Amino acid sequence: MKRVYNFSAGPSMLPEAVLRRAADEMLDYKGCGQSVMEMSHRSGEYEGIICSAENLLREVMEIPCNYKVLFLQGGASSQFAMIPLNLMNKHHKADFVLTGQWATKAWKEAARYGEGNVVASSKDKTFTYIPELDPGTFSKDADYFHICLNNTIYGTVYHELPQTGDVPLVADVSSCILSEPIDVSKFGLLYAGAQKNMGPAGLTVVIVRDDLIGDAMDFTPTMLNYKTHADNGSMFNTPPCYSIYICMLVLDWLKNTVGGLSEMEKINRKKAGLLYDFLDSSRLFRGTVVPKDRSLMNVPFVTGDTALDAKFVSEAAAEGFVNLKGHRTVGGMRASIYNAMPVEGVEKLVAFMKDFERKNA
Repeated sequence: MKRVYNFSAGPSMLPEAVLRRAADEMLDYKGCGQSVMEMSHRSGEYEGIICSAENLLREVMEIPCNYKVLFLQGGASSQFAMIPLNLMNKHHKADFVLTGQWATKAWKEAARYGEGNVVASSKDKTFTYIPELDPGTFSKDADYFHICLNNTIYGTVYHELPQTGDVPLVADVSSCILSEPIDVSKFGLLYAGAQKNMGPAGLTVVIVRDDLIGDAMDFTPTMLNYKTHADNGSMFNTPPCYSIYICMLVLDWLKNTVGGLSEMEKINRKKAGLLYDFLDSSRLFRGTVVPKDRSLMNVPFVTGDTALDAKFVSEAAAEGFVNLKGHRTVGGMRASIYNAMPVEGVEKLVAFMKDFERKNA
């Protein structure tokens, strides 16, 4: 069996141990004679799965008891509407920092329901840095303050959170959730598509403080109201059953094999360090992000020659390093090195890059 090193930004690779366990349980989950994909979401077996997934997430992330965990559908993009519909309910305004495409889309969608105040943007330099924030530009009466904590496309991350006072901080954490410890209590709401660090596509996780639930706009559709899902344990309708099951297995792997988020962070910093150290010393490749704002998860880089970039991507794929082509708005290459990417994968990629540099610089 040949397994490639998949550097895709998402859907991304999953831990091999998780895939093997899922394969072992595919036809018969714990002796019930059926696959998780076949069982009723109202069954006792499935209730055990979704409860285990939530309990493991609460434990691994140390989620306070005054937060609800919601397993939803529609991707993180659906949250661009759900968040203002549920939270933009007092002063009908929110603040936004634009650090990439997803933050921009969240702002544009929210502006359909109220006032979206852009307090800072890094668009002037193709989102290659996290802008300095001036609290004097923040709206004192904003219903929430939105950021994209880690920017998948552009490879930037916040190392310091905005100080928003009583205004709830809301963050898209799709591409950095579970990569290192995070203080959930500093946020009013966190949301993430699962397909990068948590499981397969189809599941969206929302972690929302209790006091932010139950005051949605009057015209909010039932399925877009957080209270609907909070009151029904994420099972108002059929949830993305198999995606939640795989998420449970990933969380179990994080807890019992890796040893928790602090250990996961050490591994991720080692992987990122290997790649960034090479980029900083390379004669051919260079990173595109301001060093102080570099992401642990997504590493964009270029040679400066589009033809050479294309040659690198092609030759890398032939050697088993796949999905390294950068996003069209950045060009070049991007290595997404999520939790499931082993250190060995980054070591081998760097060795290949060194060899390519020797032949082409």
